[in-house]
Amino acid sequence: MTKLRAWISAARLRTLPLSISGILVAGAAALLANSFSTPVFVLALLTTLGLQILSNFANDYGDGVKGTDSAGRVGPMRALQSGLISRQEMKRGMIITSVITLLLASMLIFSAFGNKNIILSFVFFNLGIAAVIAAIKYTVGKSAYGYRAMGDVFVFLFFGLVGVMGCYFLFTQSLGDWIILPAISIGLMSTAVLNLNNMRDREADALVDKNTLAVVLGRDKVKLYHTALIVVAFFAAVSYFLLVANELLDYIPLIAFVPLFMNVVKVHKVESHILLDPELKKVALSTFLFSILFFLISYF
Repeated sequence: MTKLRAWISAARLRTLPLSISGILVAGAAALLANSFSTPVFVLALLTTLGLQILSNFANDYGDGVKGTDSAGRVGPMRALQSGLISRQEMKRGMIITSVITLLLASMLIFSAFGNKNIILSFVFFNLGIAAVIAAIKYTVGKSAYGYRAMGDVFVFLFFGLVGVMGCYFLFTQSLGDWIILPAISIGLMSTAVLNLNNMRDREADALVDKNTLAVVLGRDKVKLYHTALIVVAFFAAVSYFLLVANELLDYIPLIAFVPLFMNVVKVHKVESHILLDPELKKVALSTFLFSILFFLISYF
């Protein structure tokens, strides 16, 4: 594998559709509110992609340094684990990605507010810094929250509430129109992806003291938790469309929950944690399908 391919692998491109789902949902809601802005939308997408790639680099680095990645790991080979990228190179990659992401966030904030609202610009810039720190601290450092069963909380907050509601505010300067409901849905579905990942790695993580929520809850309770994530996400989405839909076609995005409920059945039936790996893609792509269908019906 060449160095370029190693960096592409470390960026984990398969995670990127999930990361932009919240932006698509916020854009769809903004279209319904007649407040959509193409520059805000594009810059929000780019900023979110930067944060996700930074998070992936940081996870690769943090788990590699801590020795969490091992030969027994079920998922794809990590760049640091394989030796194709050194610790110093990954650090530089994280720094460069952080700078680019904050630059994009600054352009996004200026595109949304211009020179008119310094206070809001300051608040959102600090949210951007907080998102960068959260992306890094998931696995990096002695106080990495991903090792203390806090990853689910941060994913729900940043992929759901902050990601969707924050982006919607950049479009509309408002937090009305029941935007909290799709924010909850995206946050919970994103958390379900993380939970599946942690369920898959539960046994290996327990051996290296990586106390994810899956490790803390154990094999049976974490399956119930996974079910709750999908069910509550569904009811939040249904509630939103009941409040804002004008016709039956507006409910089309709910089709995405069909594979999600199939995933719940699969999770309860599966015996080997190795079999959970393909389910990660199903949940991530179902979340993306929900968001893209929502965006398309709002656009057209």
